[in-house]
Amino acid sequence: MLPQILKYFSIEPSSKEAQTAKRTIEDCEAPNIRGENKYCATSLESLVDFVITKFGKKVQALANEAEKKNKEQEYTMLKGIKMIGDNQIVCHNAYAVFYCHTINAMKAYTIPLEGVDGSKAKAIAVCHADTSAWNPKHIAFQILKVKPGGPPICHFVNSDTIVWVPN
Repeated sequence: MLPQILKYFSIEPSSKEAQTAKRTIEDCEAPNIRGENKYCATSLESLVDFVITKFGKKVQALANEAEKKNKEQEYTMLKGIKMIGDNQIVCHNAYAVFYCHTINAMKAYTIPLEGVDGSKAKAIAVCHADTSAWNPKHIAFQILKVKPGGPPICHFVNSDTIVWVPN
């Protein structure tokens, strides 16, 4: 499947984009971890169908937003952080594949931000309260110097991610 995707999108097999596509396909094919339910969609239509089967038609799709696109800068978190739910579907997009999953004991938040240039942005963050089933070699444990089952792990989602919540 990967060689066809790379060829279709004219992606160099040794590129960072190819590695992202490869990792997404591996995530789709890997067994679920305890508390995870996943689905890999190969079209926007099948992605929407999956969300509707889980939440019905009254849903909200959330993603990171910025006034100035593709501008790297430092941001400050502002007041007004809102929990958007503890029941969500998170979908990561890597070219022709959407890797969607739900994970027990996970909460999602919107966080208002302000860039050093004064521009506004809104970021989505998720917090995983139960990491006991995660691979002990997960990068989050290495960076934070904690072990599976320890404190909650929170992180911002990438710009290729859509978080779906029921209304």
